[in-house]
Amino acid sequence: MLTAISAALATTAMLAAATVAAIRGGEPVDQPDGSNWLAPGAEHYTSPLLREPGLRLGVIFGLLLLTLPVLALAGQCIRLGAPARDRRLAAIRLAGATPGQAVLIAVAETIAASILGSAAGFGLYLAVRQALHAPGPDGRLRLPTDMFPTPMSLAVAVVAVPVLSGLIGLLLMRGVAVTPLGVVRRQRRHGPRPWPGLAIAVGIVLFNVPVWLSERMVLSSYVFGALMLLGTVLVMIGVVVGTGWISYTAGRLLHRFGRGPVTLLAGRRMMADPWNGSRTLGALLGAAVIGGAAMGYHALFVSQGRAEDQFGVLIGMPADPEHAAFYVNSARLVLVAVGVGVAVSAAGMLVALAESVVARRRTNAALTAAGTPGRALAGTLLWQTLAPLVPALGLAVVSGLVLVRSIYHEVTVGGGTTETCTDPAADLETCARTVVTDPVVTLPVPVPWEQLALLTGGTILAMTVVAGIGMLVLRSSTDLEEIRAA
Repeated sequence: MLTAISAALATTAMLAAATVAAIRGGEPVDQPDGSNWLAPGAEHYTSPLLREPGLRLGVIFGLLLLTLPVLALAGQCIRLGAPARDRRLAAIRLAGATPGQAVLIAVAETIAASILGSAAGFGLYLAVRQALHAPGPDGRLRLPTDMFPTPMSLAVAVVAVPVLSGLIGLLLMRGVAVTPLGVVRRQRRHGPRPWPGLAIAVGIVLFNVPVWLSERMVLSSYVFGALMLLGTVLVMIGVVVGTGWISYTAGRLLHRFGRGPVTLLAGRRMMADPWNGSRTLGALLGAAVIGGAAMGYHALFVSQGRAEDQFGVLIGMPADPEHAAFYVNSARLVLVAVGVGVAVSAAGMLVALAESVVARRRTNAALTAAGTPGRALAGTLLWQTLAPLVPALGLAVVSGLVLVRSIYHEVTVGGGTTETCTDPAADLETCARTVVTDPVVTLPVPVPWEQLALLTGGTILAMTVVAGIGMLVLRSSTDLEEIRAA
């Protein structure tokens, strides 16, 4: 059910992006005489985000990014109920299935749930579209409820989620050893390597490539956006996969310098399964990368508005406050979307914690029977949650911020030149001309320390609350009846 709900949300977001992509109008059209005019078709929308083609691309980009934490939540839901699934797969192996066939059966279950979720998401999209179709008094629309995705984009949006969910499930289960008896002993020979940092560096470089190319050639807006999206995805992958190395390193430090059973047990568990942090924190870290980038753009737009105000004072023409406020408010909308992504990620974290506790319920019950205090097990769970979270979250937010600041670390307004006649009464074509150079205003883009602290601190607080709820699940899973059931 959780997988289907995640698929429905992801499908709805993709269909919304496809709807915005179906809008036509506002593009400059070259005329035979060398002039150009804007193609009609988008004037009936109230928001410039929908009227202007360049801004529509940003809306599509943001909606597609919003699907990433939802898909990560679907991947975490796949792992829920792992012990029961392992018993079912073990029975299938006893019936004669190969390990590959058993894994494909589990993946097929995920795809089936995702197909139902995609169908529900399509129905939700149609219902929301109909409910929000309300023209204003002037006949203009706030949302593109009069547009419908093209057949190709509609098929891609509905089919992509089950395919991606199946691939995520196959990826997460690639290391599952399915034996006829459902018992396997794993021993880790060495820890993860920090090579994902290379993916972060490549993603930042790729994010800068379209800006560098646009200065030397005419680049399509869709190519521009695709390269930036690919760079952002690479950074997300590097941060999420790199959490395995962070978790293993934090576990080694806890095991080496810890002095109590809580830190020693947490350190050994983190070293034994360092990829647990990547699985449980994946959606959250993806949203944090987007949040860092959105804060970078927010600081950029605020600095741009200040530079335009100062330039207007110098030339005696005050700047339009609505123009600067529009871009700032657009960045704030992205931050709201990031908040939604963090909320979805918190739900995924809760699912992952519940799965982790349920998977270890017999071990926890055995530790309780051996005399381990319940507060020690709760403290272990808290250390396992926060020890990899704090450095990984800092890396995610900083990486997202560096994406933007690698291109825009300062803003410049002015510096243009205009030619005017020395004699205002003379003929414009034959008069003596004077070249006037506008003043230049250059301002650095500040680092949004307050917003970064708010995002990081708020996320850590939310994850602490989630860990507290996980402790309630842990308390109910340490019943000694688990030992008798074993």
